[in-house]
Amino acid sequence: MSNLMNFTGTMLKNLFSKPVTVNYPAKPAVYPERSRGHIEINIESCVLCGLCAMNCPSGAIKVDRQGGTWSINRFDCVQCGYCTEKCNKKSLSIVPGYQEPMGQKSVYTLEKPKPEAPKAEEPKTEAPSADQPKAEQKEG
Repeated sequence: MSNLMNFTGTMLKNLFSKPVTVNYPAKPAVYPERSRGHIEINIESCVLCGLCAMNCPSGAIKVDRQGGTWSINRFDCVQCGYCTEKCNKKSLSIVPGYQEPMGQKSVYTLEKPKPEAPKAEEPKTEAPSADQPKAEQKEG
């Protein structure tokens, strides 16, 4: 019975105080500063140098220079952020928050877009417009 009386004070205090939990779907979660999130890459600025893969302690990042692909196994990544520090072009970043859940284990692979070859311009021939006077032809 005395245990019930000890809990009564806590129960009354919680009854008249603000809730501790957050209404998550209505209010987005606020992550603390320097919280670990997940790795994001800007593949357009990446030069596929491989420094991130060489410095990844868990070996989760793979770079294929010939194929032009960058891939990460998110289940092996420990979100240490060392790859973001070593990236010389700053194309890697840690985004606070959780990554989107997947149905099965998979490797996230991105292919660097190939630069389009410049097309040869066709010589432009301009037809005389109605505003310009036509050249006079002399008969001889």
